[in-house]
Amino acid sequence: MRLKELRKGKGMQQQEAAKELNIPGSTYAGYERGEREPRIDMLIKLADYFDVSVDYLIGHEKTPNHVE
Repeated sequence: MRLKELRKGKGMQQQEAAKELNIPGSTYAGYERGEREPRIDMLIKLADYFDVSVDYLIGHEKTPNHVE
C-alpha cells in the first residue's frame, strides 16, 4: 500500500493520521508496515481521506485518480 508516501505527502506523522481516521496509532502503523490488512470499509475510508482511489492506494494504479 502507498499509505506512507501519501501520509508524508501531507506532512503528517503516523499518530496524526491515525487520530484523523479515528483508529489506534498501532493499527495505522501496522497498515503502513504491511503487518495488518485493512478491511474493505477501512480501505475506502483511507482512500477517501487521502483523496485517491482504492486501486491507487493498494498499488493497482499508477496515477492517483483523485476521488471527485
